[in-house]
Amino acid sequence: MHAPPPSPPAQPWPRRVLRSPWTRLALLLVILGTAAGSLLLWDPSALLSGGLTSSVPGVWQAPVFVAVYAVGTVAFVPRPALNAAAGLLLGVAQGLPLAVLGTTLGAALAFGLGRLLGRDALRPLLRGRALTALDRRFTEQGFRSVLLLRLFPGLPFQAGNFAAAFSGVAFGPFVAATAIGVVPSTAAYVVAAASARTPGSAAFLVSAGAIALMVVLSAVSMWRAARRRPRARTA
Repeated sequence: MHAPPPSPPAQPWPRRVLRSPWTRLALLLVILGTAAGSLLLWDPSALLSGGLTSSVPGVWQAPVFVAVYAVGTVAFVPRPALNAAAGLLLGVAQGLPLAVLGTTLGAALAFGLGRLLGRDALRPLLRGRALTALDRRFTEQGFRSVLLLRLFPGLPFQAGNFAAAFSGVAFGPFVAATAIGVVPSTAAYVVAAASARTPGSAAFLVSAGAIALMVVLSAVSMWRAARRRPRARTA
């Protein structure tokens, strides 16, 4: 008669705690809270709009700009302020591509944090018909879903990052769709800031009109979402 195989030794409690999805979620909240709280000590938009030229050598200004922009998005700094800073500091030719790159890097960083630290804890909570359908759409049509999310305003940028991270969309399609989809909104704010000294110019008027249109579309999207909620509850 063979003796039963020995049971594997119990893992030490620190390792079990660190592997807990809820511990990782708590760590994610601490990281995001720390990033947001750090804005009491520094202002990314002010640094981008003027501080880099006096404190960073010219060859390093572009990579530092992208890094500051990315960290600013993770710290919940509004993208319009960061894009305006890009236009004021660098103009359209350099500010637009660097702002798009900073946006994409910040989105990728938020996606990675959400996927690594928060998804395991929150994904089982995606219940209900609406959330299940949204998760299925992100999983099956990741690139298209993220692209539409970026092109049509209404959902805060950081909320879109974590919504995608907690869903089944792959990292590659998320990054590619973000890089393409943020170009129109980024261009509007960068051009408006770069041409603010000539408010009668065509560039400023067109970009200001685009910004106004995005604000209206955002308000309409939020209004329609608010109207759907009572219907969903009564269904």
